[in-house]
Amino acid sequence: MGPAVTEGVAAPAAPTRREDLLERLARGGTWDLAVVGGGATGLGVALDAASRGLDVVLLESHDFAKGTSSRATKLVHGGVRYLAQGDIGLVREALHERTTLLRNAPHLAQPLPFVLPAYKLWELPYYGAGLVMYDALAGIAGLGRTEFLGRGKTLAALPTARPEGLKGGIRYWDGQFDDARLALALARTAAAQGALVVNYCEVTQLLHEGGRVAGLSARDAESGREFTVRARCVVNATGVWVDTLRQQDGKAIGRTVQGMVAPSQGVHVVVDRAFLPGQHALMVPKTADGRVLFAVPWLGKLILGTTDTPRDDLPREPRPFRQELEFILGESARYLVRAPGQGDIRSAWVGLRPLVRPVRNGDEPTKSLSREHTVLVSRSGLVTVTGGKWTTYRAMAEDVLERCYEAHLLPRGASGVTASLPLVGAPHRREAATPLSAPPGPHLYGTEADQVASLPGDRRDLGGGLTAAMVRFAARHEYARTVEDVLARRFRLLFLDARMAGDLAPEVGALLREETGLDPQVAAFRELAASYMQCAGV
Repeated sequence: MGPAVTEGVAAPAAPTRREDLLERLARGGTWDLAVVGGGATGLGVALDAASRGLDVVLLESHDFAKGTSSRATKLVHGGVRYLAQGDIGLVREALHERTTLLRNAPHLAQPLPFVLPAYKLWELPYYGAGLVMYDALAGIAGLGRTEFLGRGKTLAALPTARPEGLKGGIRYWDGQFDDARLALALARTAAAQGALVVNYCEVTQLLHEGGRVAGLSARDAESGREFTVRARCVVNATGVWVDTLRQQDGKAIGRTVQGMVAPSQGVHVVVDRAFLPGQHALMVPKTADGRVLFAVPWLGKLILGTTDTPRDDLPREPRPFRQELEFILGESARYLVRAPGQGDIRSAWVGLRPLVRPVRNGDEPTKSLSREHTVLVSRSGLVTVTGGKWTTYRAMAEDVLERCYEAHLLPRGASGVTASLPLVGAPHRREAATPLSAPPGPHLYGTEADQVASLPGDRRDLGGGLTAAMVRFAARHEYARTVEDVLARRFRLLFLDARMAGDLAPEVGALLREETGLDPQVAAFRELAASYMQCAGV
């Protein structure tokens, strides 16, 4: 076991030379914990375990947050819609975790006011009562008081909302965040606490000894180098892909494994802020088909979403179905004076939610499946965690460690300290932060902004606010290997303006090649960016 971590200190940036990471992986010995999957859940588990002094290794087959964890609606929330479904426990836990996250990463997660416009008189008392209950559940963790707004104040908050038939509105508070950069902060904070986190290193096989999981085999995607990693405990945190590893485990011990994940597709569309200027988000609690619609200001653009569509396949780059785009644009037209059309779409992305499948009723609609997380320990000792949502990643991690203790896979030791552990870049004291509705820039680096500015190319603006220094920082300190890593997740341009991201790819690639000496995969990224634009017909 490693040294216990000092509580309440944000870690400084440290170089992430891949050669050093792989050499550490090759040293042999037995780790306390091996985590498979570098999304929100896996990174949260790695950080929690490292904060307790455990020896931790985390392996991700692609980039950190490549999958669902970079494709959220960008909301840190208790879940107003879950309240309507009666999931009081889930809402209360999420509201508590919302406050913790906003405190530990204020540069990446911040309060955001929402306005629910009411076009029927009954909507004001009906939804207002629910939102007042939402406040009550939050208690001292509340971000602001729910207010009933008259017609004039509603239009002042939502300047482009349709005025015809508007009766008033309800303002309430939740949070928003930069999901991919938060995942990166988790990875880097875990590394600062002693964990080894490696992206682009695929787990190819679980190792079993005497019917028990004893570690895993892995392969570096860049060099093809193979590794044997022995571990006392292995956690499967691969999101919608958890059943693949579970089935491999079951085959090794002669057991049939039933799938536990029913993927649901959520589509998000990005348009210019002109369609809804101001600092408020719009929330429609019940669309024509009973879903929730959000219009959220984020990094200088406006996110519209989301859908909830079942799908059976698990592509790494899922694309929107035509009817989903039509649904989002059509519902937006019911509430905005000037409705965006397909030609106004700057980017569109899809996230696959790992909803937990009911064992005795596998044909339920995905909206009725569980949003809560599930932790299972197989007969071989493989620990699987899936479900849940970004807001509760830290509580999920604590639950995973507790199950590891209960199953005697790890020796019970120090308690976790992540509730009060600032993430990389978090300011040491509360200060006014640039809102996440503003275009991307140095504010997203928090206390590391000066370190970024000290690198060559700080005054060289590549476009959209991205500087050459940011690209170099991504390569040296943020595990970036490809153009996609930089333009999709270190700097969110692919998700904001896919055409601009494609245009910047060659220049970003040249800088990455200088830093890493590797092929930055420019052509592959430009093809990906084009797919994010196809829905707009450009």
